[in-house]
Amino acid sequence: MTTDNEPAGGRVVDRAPRRASLGLLLAAIWIIFLFVPLREAAAAATVPARVLGVAGVVGLAGLFTWSFVRHWTGRTATRVTATLVILAEVVCVGLVVLAAGQVGLTGLVLVCTTVMTLAPVRAALVAAAAVVLALVALPRVVPGWQPEDGLVITAVLAGLATLGFRQAAERNLRLHRTQEEVAALAVAQERDRISRDMHDILGHSLTVVSVKGELAARLLRSGREDGDPAPAPAAARAEAELTEIRALARSALADMRGMVSGQRQVTLAGELAAARSAFDTAGITADLPGAVDEVPERYREVFGWALREGTTNVLRHSAARRVVVRLTPDALVVDDDGRGVVPDGAAAPGGGNGLRGLADRAGAAGLVVRTGPSPLGGLRLAVRAPDDETVIDREDTA
Repeated sequence: MTTDNEPAGGRVVDRAPRRASLGLLLAAIWIIFLFVPLREAAAAATVPARVLGVAGVVGLAGLFTWSFVRHWTGRTATRVTATLVILAEVVCVGLVVLAAGQVGLTGLVLVCTTVMTLAPVRAALVAAAAVVLALVALPRVVPGWQPEDGLVITAVLAGLATLGFRQAAERNLRLHRTQEEVAALAVAQERDRISRDMHDILGHSLTVVSVKGELAARLLRSGREDGDPAPAPAAARAEAELTEIRALARSALADMRGMVSGQRQVTLAGELAAARSAFDTAGITADLPGAVDEVPERYREVFGWALREGTTNVLRHSAARRVVVRLTPDALVVDDDGRGVVPDGAAAPGGGNGLRGLADRAGAAGLVVRTGPSPLGGLRLAVRAPDDETVIDREDTA
């Protein structure tokens, strides 16, 4: 069974009716072979013979059309159904032969075609050979009949043509299924990319929002504990922090919209500025590089994502008080002095959406992601070229 619904220009197109119509047209071309047997059966000497002969022609035409259209629309018959249909066609040919004589053997051409359409290939070849043998033998053993080698050749050619058509149709069907699988895989990958971007973009921004909200709450609470509803300096600072919270929320929303439209851009310089602001707000001492000029253009976006992920992880998981970020032309390393916990529960490669998404981006740029103990006592997150084993360390990170 195949799916006849395919996307086309943003809508679903049902191809089954069109295929069925084409199958009917092709079946009608084959049924032309039954015109002479029908005429001879209708002119039989007795009424019962005429009735049986015409019924045989009509039954053969109907069974052949059903099998042909069914196969053309990509629906396969079970072995039992195929066997019953073929036997019924043989019976119909027998009725036509009783009414029209040797002319009724023309129906075996359609039987040969049906066999090649419905039966498994090996069984079809055997059955088609039996049909051809009957066309060769019957005219030579039945008194009054004459050998018709032209009909034998027609049956052979019809069988071979149908077999070739069947194999071509099956190849096209497999290709269609493969295309559907590729399309489904592309959709799944796009969904995964969107989910990953949602985590990377909103996770960072909303974490900073949470930190700023907590700081604002502490400031207001400290003012109340001093007996004053809100001392002016604390109130002013809280108001400023809440203003930044609103700005960050709006930025997160804009990021999400830009991501959905494919217009979201991450820059290393922008992420450095955002990280500096986030660490300052959280009260974390941060040693950050001041310029990104030495980093090749092809690595800057990946390093920007790495810095964003590292900043989010420090704020969310580490409980760190100090962070050091080192940048070289082919590596970015984030060290902290926190608990040393691998973020998102990623105790092994493949765990944690943030690191997994970062690993995917790094792999696409020819880089690798490594996590491990930091010289500061916490966690190290490194994104670097595979052949760069240099440990980015200085005395002030020890």
